[in-house]
Amino acid sequence: MSLKDQITEDMKTAMRARDSERLGTIRLLQAALKQKEVDERVTLHDEAVIAIVDKLIKQRKDSVAAFTQAARQDLADKETAEIAVLQAYLPARLSESEITAAVAAIVAELGASGPGDMGKVMGAVKTRLAGKADMGLVSAAVKAALAR
Repeated sequence: MSLKDQITEDMKTAMRARDSERLGTIRLLQAALKQKEVDERVTLHDEAVIAIVDKLIKQRKDSVAAFTQAARQDLADKETAEIAVLQAYLPARLSESEITAAVAAIVAELGASGPGDMGKVMGAVKTRLAGKADMGLVSAAVKAALAR
């Protein structure tokens, strides 16, 4: 079963269970998926769905930070709950040590030597680790590897 089909099945389950918070989050995800399909006139595969879920999680994390700073804990809690629902659709993430090892291997493979090579390294890293790792951690690992 594709990830997109799994999301649809989860939406039906949430409807039957009358789980309005989960249902709302899944509907937001489905709307984002449909928007991407309509805009680009494509059928999304699992990799594209994972990229959209990643994007939505990043947006929610930014919102949590803004709401926490504005002392709106109720809204921050709502966004945190949405993050938990969305993370169920992501594959298992690499640990920080696995990310560091993968980045070090890519830097060595490309022969990158300094911060000027950041773009080249990030391009290679994104293709290999897309959907498998948090890109914020990957970026930090690349910066650390190139600073040596």
